[in-house]
Formats: sequence, structure tokens, C-alpha cells
Amino acid sequence: MARRPLPSILSSRPGLVRGRDLARSAADSATDVLHPVITIARGLRKQSSWAGGWWGRTPKDRRGPALLLAAASLVVVVMMPYGPLLAIAALMASAGWMGRDRTPVAPAGPSEAETGRLQSVYEALVPYLSDPADPAPLYAHDGSWDAAFSEYEFRQGRLVRLHLRYPAYFTDGEADSRARVEQLLHAKAGRGREYRFDWNEEENHLTLTALPPLPTDIVAQRFVTSPGETVLGFTDAGAVQRTVPVTGGDGTRDAPPVVWRTGARSTEPHLLALGQPGTGTTSLLRSIALQALAHGDVVVVDGSGTGEFACLSGRPGVLAVESGLAGAAATLEWAANETERRLIAVNRARQAGNPVAEDVRRPLWILVDRPTALTQLALAEGRQDPQALLDVPLRHGRTANVAVAVADQLDATEALAPLVIAQTRARVVLGPLAPEHVTAVLGAPQLTTPAADVPPGRGYARLGTGPVLRLQVPATPDPYDEETSAPHREAVLALLPGTPEEPATPPLPEPVTLRKAAVVRTVADLELS
Repeated sequence: MARRPLPSILSSRPGLVRGRDLARSAADSATDVLHPVITIARGLRKQSSWAGGWWGRTPKDRRGPALLLAAASLVVVVMMPYGPLLAIAALMASAGWMGRDRTPVAPAGPSEAETGRLQSVYEALVPYLSDPADPAPLYAHDGSWDAAFSEYEFRQGRLVRLHLRYPAYFTDGEADSRARVEQLLHAKAGRGREYRFDWNEEENHLTLTALPPLPTDIVAQRFVTSPGETVLGFTDAGAVQRTVPVTGGDGTRDAPPVVWRTGARSTEPHLLALGQPGTGTTSLLRSIALQALAHGDVVVVDGSGTGEFACLSGRPGVLAVESGLAGAAATLEWAANETERRLIAVNRARQAGNPVAEDVRRPLWILVDRPTALTQLALAEGRQDPQALLDVPLRHGRTANVAVAVADQLDATEALAPLVIAQTRARVVLGPLAPEHVTAVLGAPQLTTPAADVPPGRGYARLGTGPVLRLQVPATPDPYDEETSAPHREAVLALLPGTPEEPATPPLPEPVTLRKAAVVRTVADLELS
């Protein structure tokens, strides 16, 4: 069967294309011719909007005099020679001024200073990204940066973003080669800032981005989180897919948090924070305690014995705050027994098909600050290491809804128990540290250059096998410290639940109550042999 030809209206595509081009050119010509009319009409619309807004804001008792003044002005203009023509001309001129196109004209290219900076960066990369055997080198001593740099951005005369291509034979899979290029770009782009390097090994691209400093004006406050979620601090906007409203120095805004999730569904139920003295590890534990008290109970062991957690003593939900060796050992042994009790309760409830009891579902937080100091005291007295009592909470705490957070100094990591290091999959490191130290603690290298200025609470965090994130811990100082500022002291005190009870100083034979009705033991019974 012979095919029937298509109708002419469907087969005449060249005619349709020519008609479309003619219509587009006619519309462009009409827009050019009517551009003054369009500008004046846009200005008249803006003037009418302004007049309507002004009339709406004017009080009702002043609208009558305003109308009378407008009518008198109109009569004066009409009575003047050429008054109406001059008024119409002034109205059109003001409308044309208000309706003009105010879109700033983008610069055609980099300025002379920016061109010199890009050429300097290009020439510095030549020894690292070139090969004498390359017949068509992308980087050469007499070459230009136009072919190598596809994107760039300057801000206030400084390079803030650079996207470059490099040859395929460059050994981008070797850490030393990448480190040399990153160090060079860091020096040429300007020191004193943090830079992130994103390597695209598949397409042989490298993107350098200058990161803004993390905010330090966020203090302790109630964060919008679900039960089982704890805000460790805040990071870059593009690093996480979530924001929470925070109150800082410039009002309320949204900030990207680093959220640590605990509970039965968590893969990183325990945390380890390391840092130099004065870098904010104790403040991090204090921030975690204030957030944990909203949904659970807290047990604090202060190995330093400096009273950094005295503000929590006697508060509702705080089961114990211990700093001595005997009290810390007793508290940790009770925590181990409580974890076992919860495991048994969960097992029996599941076997019977019943819901888990409320006291078992309520989260229990074990916060241990500087356990290595207690280890040294225990070794000196010939007693068992208190870190060994964290075995049961660390191994079975996820099922029993028990979370452990340990903080210590970086130079004391050799004294940390291997169990603590193995079971804490959420890691935080604070303070000015070398990249190799950050890699040793977090298990992965940082993607940014070290910061020039490191305020307290500044560092890096990694949750499990996730990426390494920049971190700024919210300011949570000790409210009982005399050097704490008044706004920070009030912010921390506002988060503390209830009123602290009067501290009691019982003699040693008196029982130590951990505020659980079912668990009351004496110190003598809980001492470790």
C-alpha cells in the first residue's frame, strides 16, 4: 500500500520556522519602539501603588485635610499659565524615572588586578600540573589561565571561588599530590581564611571555595529537635540538609545544625569528644546535659573535680553529679546495673508482647568528663579502672536507651580504655590541631584548611562513617563562674529545670541516693575492690 502524503500544514516546517522568526523579530521591534511607553506605564503603576499605600497609612482624621490640600493645589495648577501642561510633563518625567530599568550591569570580565591574580595562580600551578612529554599542555609557562579556569569569583578584591581543570595524568588519587596543590592554592588565594577543596576525580575538576567563619554568637537555648536528637553545634549551610531557628546577636535566624541521634534506631549511640584544655569539651557536655534533661535523666561524672557541673546538682532529672573516685565508681556501677535491668525489662516485654515500661523507655544519659584523671587515681590507689564500668552501657546502651558521652584532653588519649575508643562512633575534636591529628581522631581527613583564628568550641565532627563537618559548639559556660558574662549566665540558668535542692553533706557511712526509687545502695556496697 502506498503511503499517503502528509497534509501541507504538517509538512511545511520551514514556513512555520520562518513565521515564528518573523513574529519574534516583530515583537522585539515593537518592544524597542514602545520602550518609553512601557517605562512610563511601569512608573505610573509604581506611583499609584505608592499613593494607595500612603492613603492606607494615613489616619482617618487626617484624610479630610489632605484631600482639601490636594484640591487646592490642583486649582492653583489649573489657574497657572501652562499649568496643566507642566503638571503632565512633570508627572511623565517622574513616572519615567521611577519606571527605569535598575538592573545593575554585570562587568564584562575580570578587572586588571583580578586578571593578574588569576594569572599568578595559573603560573604557580604549572610545575605541579604539567608534564614535558605532554604535546598540548593545559598548564605551560607561556600559557594563559583562560583555558584552565572555567569559573571564578572575587569579593572585595579577594578570590572566594575558583573552578579549575587539571590534566588526566595528574595523580589526584595520592594524598601527597593533592596536599601540595591545596597548600599552594591556600597560599595564593590568601591566608587567614578557611578553604574547602572539592576534587572531582572522574572529570578532573577541582573547586576551591572560601568558607565564611562559623557564627560564635549562638548561646545555649531550646533547639527545635525531636526526642533522641541532640544539637552538637552548627556547621556550613551546604553541609547538612536541615536548619533550626536560633537566637543570636542579630536576632532570630535559621542555622544548619550538626544533629547527633541516639536511641534504639541510632547507629552512633555514643560520643567521644577530644580537645586541648580550654577548647570547649566541657561546655559541649554541659550543652548535651541541658538538652538531655528535656526528655530524660542525666548522670554526670566529673573526673577533673573542678565543679564545672555544679549547676546541675539537685536539679530534677539529674540523678547524680560525682567528682570523687569513690562516688564516680559507685555511680558508674549503678549505671551498669541500671543498663542490665533495662535490658532484662526490654527482653521480657518483647517475649510477652507487652509494651516496654515507661521508666525503661525514658532515656538515660551518662556524661563522663576526663575519665583518664580518675584512671590515674585508681591506679595510684590500686583500684580498678572506672572506665571498665562503662563496658555494659557502651556495649548494650543502644538497646537499653542509654547514651554515653565521654570528653577528655587530646594528650590523654593513650590512657583511654580501648573499649571507649571502639564503641564511640560519633566523634568531635575541638581546638587548633594539625590535620594529621584530626584524621587520627575522626578516622577521615578534613576537607578544609585549618582556621587561622580558633575560638572556644570550634572544631570538627564526624558521625559514624559520615563526612567530616566543621563545628561550632553553642556557648554554654558555667553559670557559677565569675568570669561568665551576664547574658550567657542567664541563658544557661533559664535552661536548668526546677530549683536546686540544698546541698547536703552527710558523713561517709550515709547512703548515696541516685534518685531512683528502686536503686539505693551505700558507698561501702558499691566500692570496687
